[in-house]
Amino acid sequence: MQKYFLKSAKISLILVYLVIFAGAFVRLTGSGMGCPDWPKCFGYYIPPTQQKELLFTAEREYDKGQVIIKDEALLVAKTDFVSKVNFDANNWEKYTKHDYAIFNPWHTWVEFINRLLGALAGVACIITFILAFGYRKENKKLIILTFLVCILMGFQAWLGKTVVDSDLSPYKITTHMLVALLIVAFQLIVIYAVQRNNKTLLFNKKFNAFLIFSLVLTLIQIILGTDVREQVDIVAKTGAPEILWLKNPTVLFYIHRSFSMIVFLTNLYLFYLNNKLKLGFSKMKWVMILIIIEIISGISMYYFDFPFGTQTIHLVVAALLFGVQFYSILESKSSKVIL
Repeated sequence: MQKYFLKSAKISLILVYLVIFAGAFVRLTGSGMGCPDWPKCFGYYIPPTQQKELLFTAEREYDKGQVIIKDEALLVAKTDFVSKVNFDANNWEKYTKHDYAIFNPWHTWVEFINRLLGALAGVACIITFILAFGYRKENKKLIILTFLVCILMGFQAWLGKTVVDSDLSPYKITTHMLVALLIVAFQLIVIYAVQRNNKTLLFNKKFNAFLIFSLVLTLIQIILGTDVREQVDIVAKTGAPEILWLKNPTVLFYIHRSFSMIVFLTNLYLFYLNNKLKLGFSKMKWVMILIIIEIISGISMYYFDFPFGTQTIHLVVAALLFGVQFYSILESKSSKVIL
């Protein structure tokens, strides 16, 4: 079991990041309500591909929970039945969790793939939890940590349901993102606990303190960024073109933009300190690369009217940055040579 544990843990982490990417792409394409119910999609395990599949059809078998669109509303079959020539309202009840009743096959399948990746990530986490019992004698904490990851994945799935039920509440979307980062953190702890690392890293009190400080700054910046994105979504939903999305931004946008320089300068100092003292933290190079990509994608969105894909890149790179910084803190805390 130990032989496959690390590989399983890494696959789980990759799948979680793929879910983060898929979630960002869902927001980019406006596909969040592509499946208006949960966990099924319009009452199907495999979503429909054509509008006609969601319209009332005479003499057709309907299963309990199956959904149709009628008079711009979602109707749910009360029981299993075969429809007659004329529509019988007694066989149906209105879907009451929200009033969104639009079918777009592109949005539906983008959201469905997002959910499918989430399910695969959940299965991978369960497998990792089972494999953790191979360490029950050497490191029982791995069992607890992997179990917590499974609990968080379940909570994240439930949270995804509430996001859909709330018709994409901005507050719940932000919470959804933060829980994803918490899952990443726990998975990195698990991986680091069994990862064999032969590198010699020097511990420096100032460097370690600034590492933690930089991670806090990144989390604040991510929260500010999700708040800015919420404001952008409000404008975008009105049908306004991209050029108007940040025409009159709130003060949060300016805080987010200015705060990026604090993040950059803090990590630049860490990069300098690491090289000057020869501490051996090679991942600081990746931290700087990711921050530069973040800044470039942010500038592109503001000055070039949200080129396609920049929003997804901006969010995913932020999540990657969090992961690299968090793992660097784990390395720093475990360094035994004090400088």
